[in-house]
Amino acid sequence: MDNPVVVEDRGPIRLIRLNRPGALNAVNAHLRRAFVAAMDSAQHDRRVEALVVTGTGERAFCAGQDIDEAAGLATPRAVACWLTEMRDLYQSVRDVEKPTVVAFNGLAAGAGMQIGLAADLRVGYPEMRFGQPEVRAGLASIVGSWFLAQYVGAGVNAEMSLSGDLISGERAFALGLLTRLVPQADVRATALAEAARLAALPTTAYRLTKRRFREMTQPGFDAAYRAGVAAQHEAYAAGDPQRAMAAFLARRARG
Repeated sequence: MDNPVVVEDRGPIRLIRLNRPGALNAVNAHLRRAFVAAMDSAQHDRRVEALVVTGTGERAFCAGQDIDEAAGLATPRAVACWLTEMRDLYQSVRDVEKPTVVAFNGLAAGAGMQIGLAADLRVGYPEMRFGQPEVRAGLASIVGSWFLAQYVGAGVNAEMSLSGDLISGERAFALGLLTRLVPQADVRATALAEAARLAALPTTAYRLTKRRFREMTQPGFDAAYRAGVAAQHEAYAAGDPQRAMAAFLARRARG
C-alpha cells in the first residue's frame, strides 16, 4: 500500500502531501492517522521552520471524506470513532505553532476545505473548486459551517453549507477564503515562498500570536464538534447518509 501522506523537506520548509490521487486524496482512516503523525512530527522537529500542505496530482487537494469508508459506518460506535479521528485531523493543523500554508493543487471539498481553513494561509488558483458539499452526502454541515464562519458572513455561509454547491477559486479569493490567487502552475512555488516569508519573522512572536488565535477559537471549535457528533448520529439514525452515499456509489459503478 502506498504511503497516504508523503513528507519531503525543502531546506527548513517541510512539504506534507496527501497521497491518494486515485481517490482524489479523500480522507480515510489510514490517511487521517498518517497526517496527524506527520503534523505532530513537524511541530516537534527543530529543523522544521514552516510547513506547506498540498496534495498529489492535478485534480484534487482533497475531495473530502472517503465515501467508501463513510458508507460502511454501520454502528454508533463506528460513527463516534470516525468523528473523533476527524477532530484529531483538524486539531493537528490548529496545534502546529509554526507557519502553515496550504497549496490547493485542485479540488478542496469538505475535509479538504476544512484542512485549509485550519491553516494560516491558503494559496489557490482561479479555476479550482472549493466548498462544503456534506449535505449532498446526507451529512449535517456543522464543523464545516463553523470553519466558514471564521472567514465569511452568515449569508455566504448558509449558501455554501445548505446548498452544498462548490465555488470557484476566484470567488473564494474574493470572499477571503483564499489568501493568494495565482495560476495553477504557480501554486506550490507560491506556497513555499509564503512559508519561507513567514518563517523569517521573529519566531517567538509568531508562535505566541498563533497560539492566541487558537486559544480564542478553541471553545467554538470544541462546541462545533460536540454539536457535529450529535448531528451525525441523528443523520445516520435517520438513514440519510446511507441512502445518499449508496446512490453515489451506484452512479460511480455505472461510470
